Amino acid sequence: MRITGAVLERSAAVPPYADSQPFRIGELDLDGPATGELLVRIEAAGICHSDLSVVDGNRPRPLPMLLGHEAAGIVEAVGGGVTDAAPGDRVVMTFLPRCGHCDACRTDGRLPCSVGSAANGAGTLVGGGIRLHRNGDAVHHHLGVSGFATHAVVSQTSVVRVDADVPPEIAALLGCAVLTGGGAVINSARPAEGSRIAIVGLGGVGMAALLVAVALGLEVIGVDALPDKLALARSLGASAAHLPAEALDLGVRAPTIIEAAGSARAFETALALTGIGGTTVTVGLAAPDARAAVSPLLLTAEARTIVGSYLGSAVPRRDIPRYVQMWREGRLPLERLVSSRIRLTEIEAAMDRLATGAELRQIITFDRAAT
Repeated sequence: MRITGAVLERSAAVPPYADSQPFRIGELDLDGPATGELLVRIEAAGICHSDLSVVDGNRPRPLPMLLGHEAAGIVEAVGGGVTDAAPGDRVVMTFLPRCGHCDACRTDGRLPCSVGSAANGAGTLVGGGIRLHRNGDAVHHHLGVSGFATHAVVSQTSVVRVDADVPPEIAALLGCAVLTGGGAVINSARPAEGSRIAIVGLGGVGMAALLVAVALGLEVIGVDALPDKLALARSLGASAAHLPAEALDLGVRAPTIIEAAGSARAFETALALTGIGGTTVTVGLAAPDARAAVSPLLLTAEARTIVGSYLGSAVPRRDIPRYVQMWREGRLPLERLVSSRIRLTEIEAAMDRLATGAELRQIITFDRAAT
């Protein structure tokens, strides 16, 4: 079938991207779903820093590639062997397929699936196939999703069905921001009930972590370099919010720190704010050549722990229903994460806004008029 999508033609383009125009928005051919795959009509797709990191060259991927990894939509057709979703179902798409059989998949989410990771690096679906083509040439999949398009073919291991009462925008956020940020709290940090937690970096993922922490009854401190983010953090339930230098000068300490900014400086700030015996959880994706200063003596003398958390160490089919229930109960106001709604044709300007740090989640809406 013919679809419309945003294909990244070159990475490390010179910003502003609205001028250098590294994307080409146009028609592509999408093959039908093979065994174990689904055809999904995309309803909403979030723009995440992991998309920007491919555009700016920090996360090299095979090109051309149809970007987008945080999305939700309606199943239109299924291939053989698909039992967990049917045409008409709304599904959340997650960016790390889980084969369910490798050693990593037996770690209860702690390690990313080795099969899914290999497919993501190659720009294919889990089975190794490519379903996207343009003028007869292959176009790579982004993290098994390629959600910046009107339709996608995905592996059943990349989707979780949700009930129809979950709006498309909320469903999309569940696939990356909430799984990653919330999972860093619930699965990786596992803070004691009622304890204090600080979150360094209040973008979409960091703010999702804040919302989940507040929902769990934790005392939350927000840390970010942008004053507007601090005001929003307070309005979402943070007991305090500080600029990084201010937090350090005040001697802020917490037993649990979530680093969600993806920079060496933010990681160092998170370490400095971690209390004796505490845990620093890092979910931000820094540039490959980024380096941070760590004192081995401090880790030993203060019995510190550093934990890496990819996709929030999540098992999506286990965790997404939990977040849906928290949202239904009014404890998780995920609507507050949506900073703007845009058309697919605005993708490059949206990347520029994301690069400034001013946006939480810009949501591409696919209501036909929005493409």
